[in-house]
Amino acid sequence: MVGPERPQFVLFGSSIVQFSFGNGGWGASLADLYARKADIILRGYSGWNSRCALEVLEKVFPKDAATQPSLVIVYFGGNDSMRPHPSGLGPHVPLPEYIENMRKIAIYLQSLSDCTRIIFLSAPPVNEEKIRESFRDGIHFSSEGSKIAVEEILRVLKEADWEPSLYWESMPTEFGEDSPRYPVGPDGKTTVNLSDSNFHRSNHCSKY
Repeated sequence: MVGPERPQFVLFGSSIVQFSFGNGGWGASLADLYARKADIILRGYSGWNSRCALEVLEKVFPKDAATQPSLVIVYFGGNDSMRPHPSGLGPHVPLPEYIENMRKIAIYLQSLSDCTRIIFLSAPPVNEEKIRESFRDGIHFSSEGSKIAVEEILRVLKEADWEPSLYWESMPTEFGEDSPRYPVGPDGKTTVNLSDSNFHRSNHCSKY
């Protein structure tokens, strides 16, 4: 554990979570936006389904942990409710069981702390024209699909009536006060506060 202590956002799910820090992924975008506001923690397991998730909930989110997450973003679904593999193996979980598994995950996460919030992420809402550019292989998000996912996550966080707010612009910036260590501006006298600088960022999202 390093300090100062920040809110923790945990990304919990299958391959869409595990791969979310690569190639303009949605996890990397969230980590950039929240760089001095919250710690983004990756708990993604490629190939897993909601049945697997239930088996490890207490290991990933122990109830006796010193700090409980402020937010958990959950995505399991790519390996659920699929047609069984011809071999009889494969990740098939019937839809009724998947729904029940999601309910159990929600109940467990809500029991961690009164301050733990949950977002269940689904495939981004896209029209037919955007389907090809939003998914690399029909399942995993492309950079464009990740951008849409980030917009949806930020929309929920902005509109949620949560105290404290977990929307990035509403959260305090760590060591965000003015400092004489910052570079001097064009007037040669005033320092420029770079704590929330975004000059390096590509456009994570167009709305939020």
